[in-house]
Amino acid sequence: MQIKIGVIGMSHNVDKLLKTLTAFPTFEPVVQYIDHEEQLLDNVEQIKEEIEVLILFGAQAYRKVKDNRHLSVPVHYVPLTGSGLFKTLFCAFKDGRLHNGLSVDSLTKTMVMSALGELGLEQLPVYIYKGPAHASHEQLFQFHYDRVTDGSASIAVSGDEETVNRLDAAGVACQLLVPSSQDMTVTLERALLSTESRRNKEAQIVVGMINVDEFGKLVMKRSNEHEVQKLKLDIHRMVLDYVESLDGYLASLGGDEYMFFTTRGIFERETGGYKNIPLAKEAGQAFGISLSFGVGFGATANEAGTNARSALRKSKDAGGNSCFIVREDQTLIGPLEMADPVQTVLAPTDAELIKKAEDAGMTNAYLSKLLSNMARFGKFEYKVHELASLLNITVRSAHRLLAVWIDSGLVEISGMEKVPRGRPRQIFKFNFLVEQ
Repeated sequence: MQIKIGVIGMSHNVDKLLKTLTAFPTFEPVVQYIDHEEQLLDNVEQIKEEIEVLILFGAQAYRKVKDNRHLSVPVHYVPLTGSGLFKTLFCAFKDGRLHNGLSVDSLTKTMVMSALGELGLEQLPVYIYKGPAHASHEQLFQFHYDRVTDGSASIAVSGDEETVNRLDAAGVACQLLVPSSQDMTVTLERALLSTESRRNKEAQIVVGMINVDEFGKLVMKRSNEHEVQKLKLDIHRMVLDYVESLDGYLASLGGDEYMFFTTRGIFERETGGYKNIPLAKEAGQAFGISLSFGVGFGATANEAGTNARSALRKSKDAGGNSCFIVREDQTLIGPLEMADPVQTVLAPTDAELIKKAEDAGMTNAYLSKLLSNMARFGKFEYKVHELASLLNITVRSAHRLLAVWIDSGLVEISGMEKVPRGRPRQIFKFNFLVEQ
């Protein structure tokens, strides 16, 4: 099941966090945009009953919620740190606004000097706001206004958006300090660890299946039986070492297939939050082989095993060298990064979409190949001959399937490609891939 995470803040912060959130497939965001701090408490009240954890931006917003609302869920905020200052300084430097110095709020002197030191700007005059921790907009505005207008600083850097807007209206050079992606990732990791669902699932059994792609061809390349047996032993030893890193239990299902058992918490940590499978890279470098992974989650061992087999089938349908995860609610995660880097790990594909695709004649094999191609190359538009090549079908069959998928709303015609001779070619857009 998804963990619902509340996200409340200004649009520029929320949109940036939502991009970072795509690397956390366990989270389902419940978003509330606000234009002013006065809206914060009302928005918290609206969503507090449906979320398991809440993310805010800045210490002031966090303090306001903690002081005025009693919440039964963990509350975290994305802090402003020195790492967020780098982009701000770069923009100021590019605009030629660092000639005198800068005034800064929301950061400590240590954070600011560390960032300046990394950029070789230690000699730049810096004025740090040293007033109350929860200063008003008026206090921050006056501090920056005085520093810039008397020539002490050439630019003001503030973590308070309203202060920046007032400075800008007064004609004062200023930059808004925003959290970095790294700050957001760290906060999301902490939020994930604090949720009750996560703690309950830490010990959940995970079943994994590993299959060596085209093992028969590998065997045929060996000159004698001794080399075949040595290859099997080497692969077994490599897989055994990997499962040991998961604190798991390994069972061999034959020369080219293995099954392992571990817990969900360990598997998530070892894959970096369901992002990559390090074993695949090792297999490619050591033996020139690729692996197909299928991982299943479930409330029971039987359910997890069934889901693992289904996930392995999707990996094989995608052409091998991939990993899919089927969760207990039948949502699909993947493909994860294997030996060949993928562009991104797709967000979970929900069970309704999978059923809709199957009802429209889109088999598991077709869906897996489309998802894998999307992750590796970011491709969601195809001409009919490209689609036929990817799915290994005839152009005529591709036309027939596209007609059905268009009627089902999975695909639309997005444009035409002109060719020197002959009729223009239609370009087909797979809408559900864009949503992913």
